[in-house]
Amino acid sequence: METLIKELETYKKALSPEEKLQLSDSVLDKLYMVFPFNKFEYTISHLIAKEIITLDDYLDMRTEYLQRNKYLHLFELAPRTFGETWGQQHLMELVPEFKVPTKKLDPSFSGEYDLLLDGIHVEVKASRAVKKVGGDTLANKALASNSKFKFDMNYQQLKPSCCDAFVWIAVWRDKIDYWVLSSKDVQEHPLLSNQHRASQLSESGEVVEGQIHINNGNYADFEKYRVQVRDIYNNIIEIGKREQ
Repeated sequence: METLIKELETYKKALSPEEKLQLSDSVLDKLYMVFPFNKFEYTISHLIAKEIITLDDYLDMRTEYLQRNKYLHLFELAPRTFGETWGQQHLMELVPEFKVPTKKLDPSFSGEYDLLLDGIHVEVKASRAVKKVGGDTLANKALASNSKFKFDMNYQQLKPSCCDAFVWIAVWRDKIDYWVLSSKDVQEHPLLSNQHRASQLSESGEVVEGQIHINNGNYADFEKYRVQVRDIYNNIIEIGKREQ
């Protein structure tokens, strides 16, 4: 969004003082907006009408914006829809070998994990990179992968004892990261903390339900778990072999 705003501000410099006033922040902030008519559509329409930009300029601007924000729509999904519905379906599209567990496939299954892969129990967690500030919508706080803003992603309701492997999905405005971790990787990770203050540890002292926050300060620490799409299947299979 910051890039688009800068582009439009550059074009607005060619307007007359009176025309600039019509597109000033004070005017745009008071503009009544109903989707899809907003201050950007209003500004671009004026710039085309004043022949400051051409239709080709607009189409180039649009294409570049879509490329920079191809996953922005995922920030508009409700948390449960994003994490449980989209995340699992997305992985099943990437790795067709994933199966939705049932009693027929796993007689002991009682909803404790999300997906099944060659007998390996897999839990899927997804999070979105947003500015670490309060207020505003997730879409407006959504960050690109090269942003300098401080961000926070929280992987929560982690129950290592309920699965063999985790697939974590990290969504940015312009890209998606994938991390594959074993349940042991998560259980023994120094950043794992109790999900709730009242949460109890197991008899062996392990976290039963925890969370891990990933931010600017520790993002690089998870590089060893990051995989390309083509490696998700193989990494999970390797974890399964180690668990056996």
